[in-house]
Amino acid sequence: MAPDALDTGFAIRLGGTTILSHAAGAPCIAVGRGQAHVAARRGHFDVSQSDVERIALTHAEVDGDRIRLAEHAGGPWLLELTVSITGDDAVIAPRALDPTLNRLWLRVPAEADEHVWGGGEQFSYFDLRGRHFPLWSSEPGVGRDPEATLFQQVEALAKGGGGTSAHTNYPQPTFISSRRYALHIDSYAYAAFDFRDAAFHEVEVWEIPARIELWARPRFADIVTALADRFGKQPPLPEWLYKGAVIGLKDGAESFTRLKRYEEAGVAVSGLWCEDWVGLRITSFGNRLFWDWKWNTERHPDLPRHIAELRARGIRFLGYVNPYLAVDGELYAHAAEHGYLVMRPDADEPYVIDFGEFDCGHVDFTNPAAADWFAEAVIGRNMLDFGLSGWMADFGEYLPVDVRLANGESGMTAHNRWPALWGEVNAKGVAGRGRTGDVMFFMRSGAAGVQRHCPMLWAGDQAVDFSRHDGIGTVICAALSAGLLGNAHHHSDTGGYTSLFDTTRSPELAMRWAEMAAFTSMIRTHEGNRPRANTQYDDSPELLAHFARMTRIYAHLAPYLRTLSHEAADTGLPIQRPLFLHFEDDPKTYAIQTAYLLGPDLLVAPVIEQGRMDWTTYLPAGTRWVHVWSGEQHEGGRDVTVPAPFGQPPVFYRADSAEADLFAAIAML
Repeated sequence: MAPDALDTGFAIRLGGTTILSHAAGAPCIAVGRGQAHVAARRGHFDVSQSDVERIALTHAEVDGDRIRLAEHAGGPWLLELTVSITGDDAVIAPRALDPTLNRLWLRVPAEADEHVWGGGEQFSYFDLRGRHFPLWSSEPGVGRDPEATLFQQVEALAKGGGGTSAHTNYPQPTFISSRRYALHIDSYAYAAFDFRDAAFHEVEVWEIPARIELWARPRFADIVTALADRFGKQPPLPEWLYKGAVIGLKDGAESFTRLKRYEEAGVAVSGLWCEDWVGLRITSFGNRLFWDWKWNTERHPDLPRHIAELRARGIRFLGYVNPYLAVDGELYAHAAEHGYLVMRPDADEPYVIDFGEFDCGHVDFTNPAAADWFAEAVIGRNMLDFGLSGWMADFGEYLPVDVRLANGESGMTAHNRWPALWGEVNAKGVAGRGRTGDVMFFMRSGAAGVQRHCPMLWAGDQAVDFSRHDGIGTVICAALSAGLLGNAHHHSDTGGYTSLFDTTRSPELAMRWAEMAAFTSMIRTHEGNRPRANTQYDDSPELLAHFARMTRIYAHLAPYLRTLSHEAADTGLPIQRPLFLHFEDDPKTYAIQTAYLLGPDLLVAPVIEQGRMDWTTYLPAGTRWVHVWSGEQHEGGRDVTVPAPFGQPPVFYRADSAEADLFAAIAML
């Protein structure tokens, strides 16, 4: 099917909705030229451009499925579009007719009350309307809010380290509109979404993209499934994970003694995560790791025996890895000798990156031999064969743009693509041992296509506080935004991670975070970057008892989670869902980012503000909701306020749910 030809342009309509409309007086496409400038420091990027020329393509000529565009009638043709429409899907393939063009702008008609979601994994704003979002993989920053004290402290120490509310480890040029369509730009170049105009949305791409993809569906859930079909789906969660929490400890051999205290306190345990299995490197930021990906016998002298003992108790052991190699490690020397590293553009030597008081080389995953070596030697032999059942697959955002890659690709496109390559290497190593679906690795970085490789996202390095743009509440927004784009499983560092200056984890924060984590795909604790300065879950009997109860709730919900996990593998629907996914006729749900549905039947509204002992949340219209702790029923379509003492997070279930008995039993645990 071809686009509709109009007197002075064209239109693309899907599912009865006009998604693109072009006329001489209102062109939807512009092209141009620009010069990119990128400065990088420890995962933070200052991206700008100069010599920008923007050419509105006002004149269009439609010939079947091909459209040629020029700046004006009689001018040279600058862009050709090949449009393929199949049912309610469309693919637009642009081709520059002038090879000097390296910018494209696309305008999509908007409605005043329209809502927009997506953009990858967003931490501050779930509904993107009214804002501008750069799409460039980076450290999100610490504080992320100029008004926050932590932001100001970090900026005084390292300019740019505070980040912004739009920075993310996982950008993706995909959005879903409340007009019930989705748009994706098939490009890894720098891009930006601009949703600030009432009349249109604008997409900017720093290349002529390979494709512009569109989907229209009558239901939001069907759009999510279409995107999951496009980007990939995850296997069901491993059976061992449903047993309880993955306890994160980096205390050397003492971690195993501490884990027994967790078990004795009634904590439901599925795994022990020791990121320090590779050894420690002490820096001014805190306890970092030694980035040479193999067992460190000094830090963990009896690790093989401990792993075997854990396995006998039904507990799995998890570790840590990232795509960089410390220059003072053995793996770096091997990789450099065999040509497996990203190279400098101006010298025949590896490109060394400063990670904060230590330097690393970057494995070049565009080199098939390097990717195979990492998947087999590191993931396969050093980790899986050694006894690991999962790991944090950290980083992926740091690739500089001034690099020389094995496949000749520019760093300007390879940078955003890198997280997908990193996920693929991990998945290849797991598949090579026949362990797909049994091994649980989790990533913070992402890109279009990571969905088919990474079984679980984690929300990165939140501050250990209740702050609006970097604290506990941001992980809800992250789960909802990423989930709509086909990332079914999401979790966070329970208790947060980043502790700097006087920002430290309190017992209150630790409890509130555990209450939220109990109603996600995975509970995993983290001691943080400064363990001794921050509250840990085994600091007191009272804190440990509270945590134990939350882990038992998670384990109790295993039958429900298992059903959702298998549904996700089939349909791509996320475990944590925005309220509108099942209540799309209730527009009040469209902008809610402080509550979520766990599957279709359980509504979770975590306490994400300090000092609160009650909580108000909106219950969607169209059903009656039962408060888990009191059994009181509430009619939907209104705000309700309920008591929220520690141990009783605001949770509701549909009164007519088939799982009502399972949910009602939560209060008795």
